[in-house]
Amino acid sequence: MKSDTPKTLPSHSDGITLVVPRPDFLPAYEAALEKGWSSDTMRDVSGEQLAALRADPEEFLHRLLDQSGTVTLHDGRVVPRLPFRLFWLWDGDFCGSIMLRFQPGTEELPPHCIGHIGYSVVPWKQRRGYATAALRLILPVARDEGLRSVEISCRETNIASRKVIEANGGVLEATMPAEDAPGEVRLVYRVRVFENA
Repeated sequence: MKSDTPKTLPSHSDGITLVVPRPDFLPAYEAALEKGWSSDTMRDVSGEQLAALRADPEEFLHRLLDQSGTVTLHDGRVVPRLPFRLFWLWDGDFCGSIMLRFQPGTEELPPHCIGHIGYSVVPWKQRRGYATAALRLILPVARDEGLRSVEISCRETNIASRKVIEANGGVLEATMPAEDAPGEVRLVYRVRVFENA
């Protein structure tokens, strides 16, 4: 397994690159938060992140990348953070984020985790293929962590996300109630890493 992640991953043909969060990119991240963008698609964290970043940028970045931290779920529960690889989408400016979560030695995830990969593109750069490219670029990272496939989920009504996952070879495996949205359905896809790497 690969323990160190390069500062920048190869770029996609459309110019999108995955970069490891770092201090010189924080102003662009802050600007996205100011516009109301949230890295968490289950709950809006833009306000709390903006306050933390402005209070202490160095500490904010440390906590963002801290593998030993905790995560607050949409229902308020606080759980230990899984090992992860976090990247920001970059095209010369901040475009969003994508994260790979995993448990070493297994492809299983704890019940509270709704997938190996989560992503969010800033609204003003959506519909440009950035999420599709970012997902394709992070799959080799999953392979390097020993995963043969990853699970990715989205709400049934999220047509854009469904297209992103399916464009990367996602195969629908299951449906379940969306815990964060009563009455809605969550689709669970499986994407084989080696077919996309």
